[in-house]
Amino acid sequence: MKRIFFTVTNDLTYDQRMHRICRSLAESGYAVTLVGFRRNSSLPLRQERFNQKRLFLLFSKGKLFYIECNIRLFLYLLFKKINAICAIDLDTILPCLFISKLKRIPRIYDAHELFTETKEVIRRPAIKKIWMKIEKYTVSQFKAGYTVSESIAEELKRRYEVQYEVIRNVTSLKNDIQSFAREFVFYQGAINEARSFEYLIPAMKQVNNRLVICGDGNFMTKLKELIRQNCVEDKVELKGMLLPDQLWQLSLSAKVGITIIENEGMNQYFSLPNKFFDYIHAEIPQVAVNYPEYRKINDQFEVAILLDKNEPALIAKAINNLLTDDVLYSRLRKNCIIARQTLNWQNEEKKLIQFYNNLFDKLGSSSSHSMS
Repeated sequence: MKRIFFTVTNDLTYDQRMHRICRSLAESGYAVTLVGFRRNSSLPLRQERFNQKRLFLLFSKGKLFYIECNIRLFLYLLFKKINAICAIDLDTILPCLFISKLKRIPRIYDAHELFTETKEVIRRPAIKKIWMKIEKYTVSQFKAGYTVSESIAEELKRRYEVQYEVIRNVTSLKNDIQSFAREFVFYQGAINEARSFEYLIPAMKQVNNRLVICGDGNFMTKLKELIRQNCVEDKVELKGMLLPDQLWQLSLSAKVGITIIENEGMNQYFSLPNKFFDYIHAEIPQVAVNYPEYRKINDQFEVAILLDKNEPALIAKAINNLLTDDVLYSRLRKNCIIARQTLNWQNEEKKLIQFYNNLFDKLGSSSSHSMS
């Protein structure tokens, strides 16, 4: 069995994309290990078809966090038998590059996002300069890779002449969807900067419904302040982080999904997050932004109202249209049912498995000589 190691900086519990990827490869006969980091709040890991390893950290944020992550990852990987290594985003790419050279094994880059174009990075020029240097040094040396959207793949090709596959972060198709009363407006995902909460929360003053928010992140304190400032405490419910199964069950009672992101850098503009597909699979018509990747899918299936601007009045109008226009709502919901038959992980994982099969087929017998 070929041993593939994947590296992330989260604690593994809530990373649905990596769980899907690792599970699919394990079921296809690969020996898969997903490596992350333990937090004080980390929950016990669920039993999976693949191996999971969480490394201990002294630091939980800032520069020391990233430095420690990279050192601990390198030391851990150094003594493992590995046939291929995959770095998830830039924050784990350096140890994967060095290990792949030392062990003479294939290296793969999985770009979940354009890391150097996230708002958290671009608003800090000194930090952006550091990450850009890391990106320029490393990505061109990762000839094999994949990312979540065509737009990001094209941008990486423009920057570094790499031809990456597109393996979208789509949801697994479930056949046992239960029918619940659709009751609330729903946001799931990271509570970070550039998620448009500055516009969504004021918009709720004009919406006669409640907003349920599931997730956590660096914007949580400001989000709570926004809720108080706009006097919508009775309309907004913060659920925090939920396990994937809990999140799915809750989504089945949602009426309208929210996928509005600020255009603060190319990462946001080219984004195609899992929540967009999660809403489709839960039959939730959504309010999204009129960015390239959303537009491509909506032109094909019409599952959302797309906004040209992130303004509270426009957001409120779009939500209210879905809440009150039964004909519109019914059409978009039926389109979700049609779309999920195509936009599902069962279809997308075929590209992933073929990617790794081709990788090892090209190596032939040379892979066995690179094992340590």
